[in-house]
Amino acid sequence: MRIVVAPDSFKESMTAGVAASAMVSGIRDVCYDVEVVKIPLADGGEGTADILNNYFGANRYKSEVTGPLGNMITVEYGVTTDNIAIMDVASVIGLQLVSRDERNPLKTTSYGLGELIIDALNRGARKFIIGLGGSATNDGGIGMAQALGVELTDQDGKSVPLGGEGLMKLKNISLKKIDPRLLDCTFTIAADVRNKLLGDDGATFVYGAQKGADHQMLQQLEQGMENYVSVLKRDLQMDVTGTIGAGAAGGLGAAFYAFLDAEIKPGIDYIIELVELEQRISEATLVFTGEGKIDDQTLQGKVPLGVAKLAAKFDVPVVAIVGANKVTTDKIYEAGIRAIFPIVNEPMPLSDALDQAETLTRITVANVMRLFMNNY
Repeated sequence: MRIVVAPDSFKESMTAGVAASAMVSGIRDVCYDVEVVKIPLADGGEGTADILNNYFGANRYKSEVTGPLGNMITVEYGVTTDNIAIMDVASVIGLQLVSRDERNPLKTTSYGLGELIIDALNRGARKFIIGLGGSATNDGGIGMAQALGVELTDQDGKSVPLGGEGLMKLKNISLKKIDPRLLDCTFTIAADVRNKLLGDDGATFVYGAQKGADHQMLQQLEQGMENYVSVLKRDLQMDVTGTIGAGAAGGLGAAFYAFLDAEIKPGIDYIIELVELEQRISEATLVFTGEGKIDDQTLQGKVPLGVAKLAAKFDVPVVAIVGANKVTTDKIYEAGIRAIFPIVNEPMPLSDALDQAETLTRITVANVMRLFMNNY
């Protein structure tokens, strides 16, 4: 019997690697002689760069850049021997870097990501693989663009302020001062969602609330995004409204597409191909996957969906181990997930659930294995 363990990270509690190890421990608590294949995954969100850096054997570097709130933070990224830079949006401007009472997408900025790209350019990188997910920002990537030399100015010719509020004041865009080295670069963007930039299914209305936006702020940010789109069309002859993934990471996808001619790929598909997951699953008896919260957004291209679709090709059952189950549609089951098991086993504060996530995951997986072995 072969069991494949392929989870995503559990935000604010476990990396994908830690979650996978906890699942393996739960399996071993019940079955000592089963073959277990552990493959931590990511979909473009938090942890993507770590997985890719390990896969490519990249050298790790640290750089001090601007965090989402404007404070300086130290960020790690990788550069391979082939001068490919590998980095995560989440490590630079991630939601986990901003406390809940400080979350305000009118103020949080993607500027530090641009600084990190410049640092990689200085180290000789000319190809970039960037995990695009988990941001605390909703600025359409204008902060990143400003750090790269793009001029984004208001009606008085002054640089627009950092953060989502800059979108509302934006009147002109110029690429005349963009770092010329970027013209020789290629960008592959692994996006964790497929949302377009605008509308009810766009960056602002789907993800803005979790980044701290209230109803009034959501309206302001959406108006700012609409203004951004119109200026891009006029000044760069670039229409990003139909671009799949443009709404990822608070609109950063749109900036990568418009300013850096990036190729935006579904993150989970890209990583599944790299780690050759299909071959591992094709020979499996059971697959465990998981993430911190499974909900209807999982259908947009998160790890559990990618794993389930792959396993369905070989009729291999998939069990999702999660921190919270917020699914409201049967589509997740139709995609191939047989059952979802939350790890919380009694009423407890969120802080306790996060602290005990490894133990709770191990216990839950062990119980699933007992059920599975009784029917195997």
